[in-house]
Amino acid sequence: MPITDADIEDDVGIFYPDLVNIYGCEIKAGSRIGPFVEIQRNSSIGPRCKVSSHTFICEGVSIGAEVFVGHGVVFTNELYPEATNDDGSLKRDGDWDLVETVVGARASIGSNATIVAGITIGEGALVGAGAVVTRDVPPYAIVAGCPARVIGDTREKRARSRRPSRPVPAKPLQIA
Repeated sequence: MPITDADIEDDVGIFYPDLVNIYGCEIKAGSRIGPFVEIQRNSSIGPRCKVSSHTFICEGVSIGAEVFVGHGVVFTNELYPEATNDDGSLKRDGDWDLVETVVGARASIGSNATIVAGITIGEGALVGAGAVVTRDVPPYAIVAGCPARVIGDTREKRARSRRPSRPVPAKPLQIA
């Protein structure tokens, strides 16, 4: 699988270049791309992103800075896909409507999520593993499920996780 005609900035880590398919896209500095990833033309990956293995980023997807994309995430770029035109001929470039998708800075997308075409995932949002995202995700929202629904706010969860925890008292060792 090739890396061709891609605008790849300095310090981008593609550790298995023979195991990716990257063409006609833009990847900004400091990003990391896992094996078995496809990034198609006219898509972009912002700086300092992590794209995990087995992910498919199709034409028309724009990913902001410092975004995490988990394993096996799939983006789509057409709302009503068909294999053929009305005359029965196979569809080719220009025979379908490209619908763009935007992922805001510092968003995280869990493994095996599917992102339907035309979605905007807001800054700092979190998409749960396995979610099917069919609607826009507000900034800092946590969404999960099929279809994905808002279940929380990342600012609240992150604030709780950064609080110092109380020390757990040691239990005396019981010797039988």
